Amino acid sequence: MTPITDSEIKQKGLSALVAALGEVNAERFIALINREPFDYTQWQKNIFPDLDVRQISQLAMDLRNKKG
Repeated sequence: MTPITDSEIKQKGLSALVAALGEVNAERFIALINREPFDYTQWQKNIFPDLDVRQISQLAMDLRNKKG
């Protein structure tokens, strides 16, 4: 996989948020993240408590390959 720039990551991330939540709720999500202390690593552990990093990575790769 070719590395992408920080700008591309932000653009793709925002596009994913808008696609999943719509424009208004994507903006609300960003505001919530900016307003409250947020530890992504701890949040991830709560979402996938029984999976290790390799399993989560594999799930992400499988999902990416499905979307092609």
